[in-house]
Amino acid sequence: MPKTIIKICGLSTPETMEAAVEAGADMVGLVFFPKSPRHVTLSDACRLADIARGRSEIVALTVDMDLHGLQRINELVQPDIFQFHGQETPEACAAARVMMRRRIIKAIGVSERADLEAALPYVNVAERILFDAKPPKDSDVPGGHGVPFDWTLLKSLDLPCPFMLSGGLDLANVAQAIALSGATAVDVSSGVERGKGVKDSGLIRAFVAAVRGRNMRRSDES
Repeated sequence: MPKTIIKICGLSTPETMEAAVEAGADMVGLVFFPKSPRHVTLSDACRLADIARGRSEIVALTVDMDLHGLQRINELVQPDIFQFHGQETPEACAAARVMMRRRIIKAIGVSERADLEAALPYVNVAERILFDAKPPKDSDVPGGHGVPFDWTLLKSLDLPCPFMLSGGLDLANVAQAIALSGATAVDVSSGVERGKGVKDSGLIRAFVAAVRGRNMRRSDES
């Protein structure tokens, strides 16, 4: 059985970055969005990326950032992947992929089945689509805010590229979320925090163990 890809997003301290990498996270996310409580400066991001480099893939999350900002991140942080979490067009994503020479993850907000169609223009541009819960209507910060959507909407999804599940995941529900959605990759942020924007090393390790434990059980059954 293929291993489920695990991404721990919104890391902001050396301790929690080390915990994520040591626990076996496949991807670690750095958030470049000042309105987010998980935002990191370029200098801090460089130090955090150095901890993970060569051990986990480094993902730079941005929201409708201009080309100059993307180039600065690309040059200084040298991420493996850019994750676009705003209203970036397929054309903008394609241009960034070529100019930065990095792989792309595109986030799509979901609250009902019709929202899944928004992913279609990106499937030939992004390496992976990330499905997250839509934010509240009055929010100026993208993402699901720790709230899940109906995971069964993804169960029979037929896309030419793989997808990642995000939104409201934690160590207690991630196994069920994978089973209901059919996701081969999961992304967690607030579900491994002890406070808003404050990651907990113990919760990070427990989340990774919950996913890996599910993989081991499925392998034993097959």
